Amino acid sequence: MTQPRRLAFAAALAAAGLALPAAARTAAPSAPRPATCPAAVPADARCYTGADGQGAFYWIAVPKDWNRVLVMHAHGGPETGPPRPQRSEEDLQRWAVTVKAGYAWAGSTYRRGGYGVTMAAEDTERLRRIFVAHFGTPRRTLLHGQSYGAGVAAKAAELYAPAGGVKGPYDGLVLTSGVLGGGNTAYDFRLDLRVVYQYVCRNHPAADEPQYPLWQGLPPDSTLTRKELAERVRACTGVGLPAAQRTPEQAARLKTILTAVRIPERTLVAHLNWGTWLFQDVVQKRLGGRNPFGNVGVTYAAAPEEAAALNAGVARYAADPQAQGALAADSLPTGRTALPTVTLHAIDDPTAFVELEDSYRRIREAAGTADRLVQAFSNERSHSYLSDPEYPALFDAMLDWIDRGEKPTPDSLAQRCAAQVPRFTGESASGCHLQPAWRPQPIEHRVPPRAP
Repeated sequence: MTQPRRLAFAAALAAAGLALPAAARTAAPSAPRPATCPAAVPADARCYTGADGQGAFYWIAVPKDWNRVLVMHAHGGPETGPPRPQRSEEDLQRWAVTVKAGYAWAGSTYRRGGYGVTMAAEDTERLRRIFVAHFGTPRRTLLHGQSYGAGVAAKAAELYAPAGGVKGPYDGLVLTSGVLGGGNTAYDFRLDLRVVYQYVCRNHPAADEPQYPLWQGLPPDSTLTRKELAERVRACTGVGLPAAQRTPEQAARLKTILTAVRIPERTLVAHLNWGTWLFQDVVQKRLGGRNPFGNVGVTYAAAPEEAAALNAGVARYAADPQAQGALAADSLPTGRTALPTVTLHAIDDPTAFVELEDSYRRIREAAGTADRLVQAFSNERSHSYLSDPEYPALFDAMLDWIDRGEKPTPDSLAQRCAAQVPRFTGESASGCHLQPAWRPQPIEHRVPPRAP
């Protein structure tokens, strides 16, 4: 992005109320320092670590037989604490299959914790430049975004490889388990969870605690811990206990919550955490206390005998249009990128609903770039990591698309993945699970629509 365009974009965000964060540090980036590779990385690979001068830490890995292709990794989250060097080390450990397949890998922690899609996209690009300065220009550079990082990578693709623009530094975009569609679309259901949970359990906040609008997440001075919240959820619903040990009242409350919000039991506490501490970060630190989430007009599913009372009793909030616009300006993909794009999503992803892929497809169609989008789906129940062979299959297919013009299909991706199985073995190499014929429902199938 040129400097004038960058300044104009920052001004637009500032006008919307979500200015790009000022750099807390302006030191020169540190040169990559040799480091001991995580255990999962091939022993003959070279690993490096450093700081980017703006507050982010990074890890880099280069395999012995490097194919001269760099994979820039945008990690998930976001984490709400300060950046930790260990975060990128953990990501490298998790995606070591990338290095095993011959690709160089680089990942940033981002310059600060908390929400900021555009910020994280800039930090990813800054690390790419550090890599080039010390290791040379790769033959190809791929963007890989995971979970929240898929939104980051999609934003980076639009900033640095826009449709119709000059060729940018990236050649392809790979998005896995993506939180796509922007922060509003992806997080509205967590407000649904907060209001339904509070209607049913009435302990978050408890009656003897300060009351607050649930879209705030938590008051700024709250000392509530994640352990304490999990204990409250267990007391109300029995989550964390064997089903046989739950009281009938706990089982009934849990059924009401899961029916209304349509999330699996195994991620109830995790989603409630995000609807607490991440909402606190988004609303109070990024949006100046304004509310981007609303549930006016939402009808929550419930058993016939309790539907009327539940829908009349849950708290209702109207979103602030300026806050919605600011969150969208930072996080909502436009789809305007020239990059060929492949996505992969588990059909039973318990964290980022697979229906978000339909939202992203519609965004690309509206932008006129859907011809450069291929979406694949796997019969898995995971979010944070899928099967080992699936990742090199995506990267290799992307290279053939870029180099040879061989656009992949869901069928060809499944075939490529099956061919990778003999090469990649280990705890995560459980085979390939791609389902070429499967397609997701619209997001409205999972998350009730809001009032306009």
